[in-house]
Amino acid sequence: MNPAMALIAATPEHLPAAEQLSSQLDFPCLGVTDPREIGDFSQVLRCGERLELCATGRQAPGPVAVDFVGGALAHRRRFGGGRAQPVARAIGLRPGFYPRVLDATAGLGRDAFVLATLGCEVWMLERNPVVRLLLQDGLRRLHQAAAADTELVPAAGRLCLVDDTISAVDWLTQQDEDSWQVVYLDPMFPLGGKSAKVKKEMAAFHYLVGVDKDADQLLEPAFKACYYRTVVKRPRLAPCLAGKNPSLLLQGKSGRFDIYTKHGIPS
Repeated sequence: MNPAMALIAATPEHLPAAEQLSSQLDFPCLGVTDPREIGDFSQVLRCGERLELCATGRQAPGPVAVDFVGGALAHRRRFGGGRAQPVARAIGLRPGFYPRVLDATAGLGRDAFVLATLGCEVWMLERNPVVRLLLQDGLRRLHQAAAADTELVPAAGRLCLVDDTISAVDWLTQQDEDSWQVVYLDPMFPLGGKSAKVKKEMAAFHYLVGVDKDADQLLEPAFKACYYRTVVKRPRLAPCLAGKNPSLLLQGKSGRFDIYTKHGIPS
């Protein structure tokens, strides 16, 4: 948890929610404040119509929020390429096979939502308390939107956040062998020398979460818990998780999917 964090409210109407989260997270509440005017904290959570992670200061980039309804995910849902998308190919999605997926490092839930829109039941696991709150808020707004937009109903019904904050390593270790059809891993990786390519608004998220130092420990319990395969999303030049070469490799321009197979996917 990043100690340099506080809660703010977008309007007086949202102040009670900010105060409640302040008590829950044991972070100070600064009231109704503009994050650009804050100098004592590097990041704040802003309670408003949606929950946002904001960097502070005059030159701060835009806020980070989980948005399953609009923005980039709305475009991807309509025009992203369906089952031809790399993440769908990596998990083995095909007509008649829509696996039950555990996304053990959910982050902002983007890949999880894409898989849910394509027909998979997806359970998200996220240990960072702040990121979990962002996911919970995104799911809340997704279900609200689904009440008015029937196109969102199937995906909303397939997406679930595991109610646990222990590490993915510990959680996976507790799972029965072969209990998940597919386990999906996307551990945080250092930005390296080309961090300028990362969207500016994502800088706050990377600062909050940092690097998953236990990432190499994920592969063994994930592979034990999966039935068909464990899929690891990696930057293109990153080393294989735990130094273990995958059974299959799906290479892209900036990233890749390392696929560790256990049983063949039914045809």
